[in-house]
Amino acid sequence: MVTDEPTVEDCPQTNGIPMLGLGTWKNNDPETCATSVSDALAMGYRHIDTAQAYSNEQAVGTGIARADVDREEVFVATKVWVDNLAYDDVLETTNESLRRLGLESVDLLYVHWPARTYDPESTLAAFNELYEQGKIDQIGVSNFEPDQLRTVIEISEAPIVANQIECHPLFKQPELREVSADLDIALVAYSPLARGGVFDVPEIKEIAGSHGVSPAAVSLAWLRQRGLVAIPKATTSAHIRDNWLSLSLTLHDDELNRIDALDDADRCVDPEFGPWN
Repeated sequence: MVTDEPTVEDCPQTNGIPMLGLGTWKNNDPETCATSVSDALAMGYRHIDTAQAYSNEQAVGTGIARADVDREEVFVATKVWVDNLAYDDVLETTNESLRRLGLESVDLLYVHWPARTYDPESTLAAFNELYEQGKIDQIGVSNFEPDQLRTVIEISEAPIVANQIECHPLFKQPELREVSADLDIALVAYSPLARGGVFDVPEIKEIAGSHGVSPAAVSLAWLRQRGLVAIPKATTSAHIRDNWLSLSLTLHDDELNRIDALDDADRCVDPEFGPWN
């Protein structure tokens, strides 16, 4: 049973990114969103993830401002939406994101999808300009396949540090994990609980029972021990804390291998403009 309360120091980092963060997708009620962010930061989280498309950057900024945590300690990431990836639009909408967040800069700015207005040369040129201006500390991409990842690494003058992708025990992304390790790219797992799907997996439930934890904690521990950052969405203090407690859980090798052996299901997130379609 996990009884130790994790501290900030118990959350490891990869490429400077805390390996457990708070996701905010569909956390659209302003007060609920702001409260979840401030609660998470009070608990010890230091990584908050949002996006232009989530329509909650202002609420996220309110939550960060409310928390009694120095700005320098909080890793804030947002993403530029697919309609805003032309050069001028990247610059304009990122500045709008910063205004909504109430921040002078973000720690990580992602290309949300390689789709619609995305052009590797012009989009990355704008990201690099923002990097030179000090408005973003690091550049990331999201939903990129291996060849697209290699392309942006060749194009960008500033390093590409992360690729945010769907990954969880039911969709393990072995090729991207191998390629990213070779390229020293951190993988950030969204939908790390398979939108609740992990709660129905007998093997995960059995492992959770043996440790006296939730299937969510097992899934998050598996991701962390396999080298991935996880950003589970949570809006209640109970769920935020349950996810945080996963940092005190260490799975045994045989348990990790049992999860590795699970059959992969379909993607949870599969828009028609996904690069794999």
